[in-house]
Amino acid sequence: MDRPATVNIADVVDNTRIGSFQIGLFVLCAACLILDGFDVQATGYVSAALTKDLGLTGAEFSWVASAGLVGVLVGALLFGWLGDRWGRRPVLVTATICFSLLTLLTGFAQSLTQLVVIRVLAGIGLGGIMPNVVALVGEYSPKRSRAFLMMFISNGFNVGAVLGGFAARVLVPEYGWRAVFYFGGIVPIAIAAAMFVWLPESLQFLALRRDRDAALRKWLTKIDPSVAASPSTRYVTTEQAQEGVPMRLLFEDGRGAGTLLLWVINFMNLVNLYFLSQWLPRIFFEIGFSQANAIWIGTTLQIGGAIGTLILGWLILRVGYIRVLTASFAVGVVAVAAIGQRMSVEMLFAVVFIAGFTIVGGQAGLNALAASFYPTDLRSTGVGYALGIGRIGGIVAQPAAGALVDHGWVARQLLLAASIPAAVTVAGLVGMGKQLKARVGSMPAAPARAADTDAATIRTGPNF
Repeated sequence: MDRPATVNIADVVDNTRIGSFQIGLFVLCAACLILDGFDVQATGYVSAALTKDLGLTGAEFSWVASAGLVGVLVGALLFGWLGDRWGRRPVLVTATICFSLLTLLTGFAQSLTQLVVIRVLAGIGLGGIMPNVVALVGEYSPKRSRAFLMMFISNGFNVGAVLGGFAARVLVPEYGWRAVFYFGGIVPIAIAAAMFVWLPESLQFLALRRDRDAALRKWLTKIDPSVAASPSTRYVTTEQAQEGVPMRLLFEDGRGAGTLLLWVINFMNLVNLYFLSQWLPRIFFEIGFSQANAIWIGTTLQIGGAIGTLILGWLILRVGYIRVLTASFAVGVVAVAAIGQRMSVEMLFAVVFIAGFTIVGGQAGLNALAASFYPTDLRSTGVGYALGIGRIGGIVAQPAAGALVDHGWVARQLLLAASIPAAVTVAGLVGMGKQLKARVGSMPAAPARAADTDAATIRTGPNF
């Protein structure tokens, strides 16, 4: 009697060329992130018009900026966990529908209280997007190009932020700040419908749930039609289903120090990233820039991030995460500090571009680093917690910036202070590099979980 065929999921993905099915998946994920980035950054672009319309002080606007980040924090932790338990597909569709409706509702807010409540709820939906998209893209990418593809697709967030700047530049002067949120709320509904029809579930997730072989065969044969796909076929993965509290598992199997360092690095960088994206347009508007030019300042930051993500991803593929990201954030320290100094307008835009390249573009690298650090069954949870803890930094930055603005701090002082978290990020990456080297050095010759942190390839490639 013939034994049933056994198919290793990771081997199929790693040894098959990327085809139209995976490209379609990547396009859907990128579109989802474009809308995510549009919404998250929209508040910063409309800050001058919004605060004037509702009569908000700097401290009051900080509540609006913080509200969305509080929601994103909750959403990243909640939907990251749900993605590992229920699957990436249902979580992404649900989260997209939620944030689209609440973004649309943002345009109808008439008071500070209404705006804060709506932005918290919208942020919860937004928080579920990044960890599950990064995890899903990573699981459908061959190992040889996984880091670059995760960064390339996550660049959709930066592209969305850039589009938000262009949309604000066109819509705000003609139709007011509310039009930006009307636009940002309608489009995601169509994307959610497309995901409901075409978005696949994680192959590794399905393999770990033994009752879902039919769905697994459906998606796997779209990657490689020649793969064995009979009812008797056994589908295996190098990872095993985990039981227990997800956050506790992030600290097991030697992951504790790396998890803490990822939290610190994300916290410090998102302090910087969200301060720059939410406050740069307002700061420069208040020192005499026109509303249009103030929006262009914020847009330039995001353009730098979009380009930086692509170039940094290409470099990471060849040199490794730690070296590239450490150098990037070191340049970012100087760039952020320089933004507030006296210089020509042309030089100012150049420095803002460099800050976006390093700080915003570098965040995509941190997301990919976290996704590579954790195995599939913890990947959404690990990325979700790293981003969630990082969002606390973004939340803390808003009231601190609002208080400093209301107390008369000028651009030079604000930007010099903002360079300090970037310096801590550099130190954290140095520590992460030492931790990864120590961990690889202590690995047994045949790791029990070869897929864990892509550790099996660290010795032979520049992954970390």
